[in-house]
Amino acid sequence: MTLHLRPLLVLSILSSLALAEDKSAQPPRPEVKPFLDSVELKDGDSFVFLGDSITHQCLYTQYVEDYFYTRQPNERIHFHNAGINGDTGGDALERFDDDVVPYKPKYVTTLIGMNDGGYREFHPDFFKTFQANMRGVMDRIAGIGAQAIVMTPTMYDSRSRRLFCEPGEPRDTYYNGVLALFGAWTREQADVRGLGFVDMYSPLNNATLRERKREPKWSMIHDSFHPEAPGQCVMACAIINDVVKKSIVSDVSLRSNNGKWEHTAANASVSDVEQKDNALAFTVLESALPWVLPSDADEGVRVTNLNALYNKERLAVSGLKSGTYTLKIDGSAVGQWTEAQLAAGIELQANPATPQHQQSAKIAELNKKKNDEFTRPSRGEFQRIKTKRQDLHHAEFDKTPDLPDKQAALEQCRVEVKAKVAESMKGAEAIEDQIYTSNKPKPHRYELTP
Repeated sequence: MTLHLRPLLVLSILSSLALAEDKSAQPPRPEVKPFLDSVELKDGDSFVFLGDSITHQCLYTQYVEDYFYTRQPNERIHFHNAGINGDTGGDALERFDDDVVPYKPKYVTTLIGMNDGGYREFHPDFFKTFQANMRGVMDRIAGIGAQAIVMTPTMYDSRSRRLFCEPGEPRDTYYNGVLALFGAWTREQADVRGLGFVDMYSPLNNATLRERKREPKWSMIHDSFHPEAPGQCVMACAIINDVVKKSIVSDVSLRSNNGKWEHTAANASVSDVEQKDNALAFTVLESALPWVLPSDADEGVRVTNLNALYNKERLAVSGLKSGTYTLKIDGSAVGQWTEAQLAAGIELQANPATPQHQQSAKIAELNKKKNDEFTRPSRGEFQRIKTKRQDLHHAEFDKTPDLPDKQAALEQCRVEVKAKVAESMKGAEAIEDQIYTSNKPKPHRYELTP
């Protein structure tokens, strides 16, 4: 018996076989990597902040350092600011061997893009160059065995440009939209490569929009592209929010059970509980300190709700007799609350009267001194290398006869800068020694008296 197949059916079968062959011939799909969940920094690890002038300001980097000084007081982590004024992704690539590799980082954050768009409306050539350079930076970070944490460019504040800056300076007001595109591409790269990612753009823009509903001239970026201390606080919170595992200062609870006081504590221990008449005393040893920033960042602390979101230090005491109680810590009064408020729980992290807050404030001031006196000036030294390198590139392009002199000047500058930075880092390390001596949590005696 002869089997007769319709022509269309034959074509369908053949097409299916061909597709099956094509699929089998195709390479396997690439591995889908998850985003970096959170950084894990241990004693001796190194963390590098790579960027342009916004990193060179040594503010958001300083505030992130403050977080780790107070949250991981027993682990010495080495932070390096690798920001240079005016840098693009290409500049970051050129100095990578001098400014990143020697520090053997476990993580490298990249804040690049503000200068790469040319401060003008979108231009495809600028975008292609930015993409190529950023791919190069991410490849170099992977090549030294580090984990990249790519960050979107920050905000260009066009209203500040119109309100506060010189009217004739050519800074296009549409530039914030260009940065949004650069940031979207950066996020996609983090997704494809399975890198860490921090959204700097949205928190800055959202906070500004929210505050301008209240005050139309409100700004934390008065020159339109360099966030001041409050804006840098927003940036630090973005890093903590997106790639750092959140932890509390402490959560301590005491309750009376048939005349006997029971207690529980998270990230802390409670001991030596004593009751005399209506007064209650106990000792608390916390494992961390509150995250306190210098006072010039106070507006940023407010707009980010930093204390509520990243700084929980809670005390709850239930079973006290009705009345109002004064809480003393180490003999000094820090506030008064009713027995109902104490039973519900009080928040101490933003209370400047507590010894823990005062201890953290001193750490923040020490770190500010380190950054002001040593870290930021050392970045200026690195900028000298950039200037010499640019001179060399011009000589190479123009094929001038002094090309050997330019090459020699660059190498000599490298030697000088390396020596000066090494000397500066001795001063920074001396202050770090003070920080790691003074950042250890101490036991404190709490007293609640009517």
